[in-house]
Amino acid sequence: MKKLIIYITVLVFAGFFSCDMLEPVDENRLTTEYIGTDPESAEGVLLHGYTGLINQYSFSEGGTDDAVNNQLDNSYKRMANGELTAQYNPASRWNKYEEVFYLNKFIAIVDEGTVQWNRDEEINQLFAERLKGEAIALRALYHFYVLQAHAGKGTSGELLGVPYFKEFVPSDGDFNQPRLSFEATVEAIDTDFDKALEMLPEVYSDDEADVLPRYAGIEFNKYKVVNGAQYNLRINGRIVKALKARLALFAASPSYLNGAGYYQQSADVAGEVLESIGGVAGLAADGLEFYKTDDGINSNEMLWRASIGSNSSYQEERHFPPSRNGNGEINPTHNLAMAFPMLNGYPATIENGFNPQNPFANRDRRLAKYLVLNGHYIGGGTINTGVGGGVDRTDSIPEQSTTTGYYLRKLLRPDVRINDDGTRVEKKHFNVYFRYTELFLIFAEAANEIGGPLHQINGMSAMDVIAAIRERAGISQPDEYLQTVTTKEQMRDLIRNERRLELCFEGHRFWDLRRWGLSLNETATGYFYNGSEYVELPAVETRSYPSYATYMPIPYNETLKFSALEQNEGW
Repeated sequence: MKKLIIYITVLVFAGFFSCDMLEPVDENRLTTEYIGTDPESAEGVLLHGYTGLINQYSFSEGGTDDAVNNQLDNSYKRMANGELTAQYNPASRWNKYEEVFYLNKFIAIVDEGTVQWNRDEEINQLFAERLKGEAIALRALYHFYVLQAHAGKGTSGELLGVPYFKEFVPSDGDFNQPRLSFEATVEAIDTDFDKALEMLPEVYSDDEADVLPRYAGIEFNKYKVVNGAQYNLRINGRIVKALKARLALFAASPSYLNGAGYYQQSADVAGEVLESIGGVAGLAADGLEFYKTDDGINSNEMLWRASIGSNSSYQEERHFPPSRNGNGEINPTHNLAMAFPMLNGYPATIENGFNPQNPFANRDRRLAKYLVLNGHYIGGGTINTGVGGGVDRTDSIPEQSTTTGYYLRKLLRPDVRINDDGTRVEKKHFNVYFRYTELFLIFAEAANEIGGPLHQINGMSAMDVIAAIRERAGISQPDEYLQTVTTKEQMRDLIRNERRLELCFEGHRFWDLRRWGLSLNETATGYFYNGSEYVELPAVETRSYPSYATYMPIPYNETLKFSALEQNEGW
């Protein structure tokens, strides 16, 4: 960790710190003194804190039962195939502490009170408060990232969290800090979220009706300068509440505290946010395919997203089938395909009408929206995934063609074209950090664990939420299968499956399996058309995680450097 801080001090701050003793030639570098007086430079330290947010295009699903990556050197593939160690962990998030120290530096700058954000004293104070709130909220979020990746039972047998840093530590400071208990870490994160809520607006808006009561004495035109709609991609109070709900659900999960009141906390705060958008009636109608066109960028499905990138075709080049001049990198598994129910909502079994030789007929419409199926169209052409499919045949182009019989559709722009003559039609893409659908699913999981399918919180139940999600997905109504789900255990299984489908390829599955304590070693299967019939491939890729991989390791180098860091069991 000390190495990270040296990096921040010497390199990342690009010479922000000077050494009077050496009296260097003036190279027009920024000093800490200058940053403490210049608002743009100071805010730049805060904005760096946004650069480490999790990228949904990292596709950790390649290390789960949802997908196989056809690139032999892919880190998640290597991890799933048995290479995971304390020295090699592609899922590590220990480096997120780097962002924590940036944010702590910014908080220290704000607390010094030397930056004049605006000449109007009232506006100046509003800026200082809001920007500090952003930094504290982001600090909490990055600690959650580290906790999610590295919490676990230590060699002592105690359930441990991670070190929590609330101050900027100079390069010669003390980084040899012990891990807090798991619950103490959760509480530290939650406390920071609560502090941030005291400083942030609920939403950034030009509508006076959105102003919180605590700002009532401030002239609205002044308020808008600081908290107007121009800042609507920055973290706000509503986002913080959603993050609190995510944190509490994680803490309550079977692999961690297994309840302990955190399900109630998660359901309450998620319910509060969802009530503000109208409850289940606020479920965005276009939430299934927010990525499909430019219109989806500003969908009501977006709770928090990144800024819009320029037109590109990078992701399509990675994942389109080879006949569309892509590398076909992510291959969804047949395991995932079979998790999509029949159109009538019942599981895809022969007893419920599933036809192995017509496998995509009468299926949940999300299947064809998220996966490229044999004979379906994307990127300007019809895709044949099996034998006889020309360049799409299984073994025609190593590390490009599908190994499972499926290609990825979700998160790709189907209107992108990568043409044979080298020309391209490129489209806009953007990262999504939090969708309302995830928050609905958080609420449903927590509410069901508290009181079962019909337990009401904020006027909603898990049954209400799952019914709305499945109806939006196109499940035939009335949903006869849902009516058979009457117990907490049945609803738990259904919620977990709906979460798998709705959030597929958005970076959740790997973490969900671990927090639920489910096996990471389900063998990835495939399904191919061989020219006359569909044939299942029962073992496209085996998984080889050790039994203790529910809790991921602390990086080995960190435990060597810092004696206070206790490693997780098995590593």
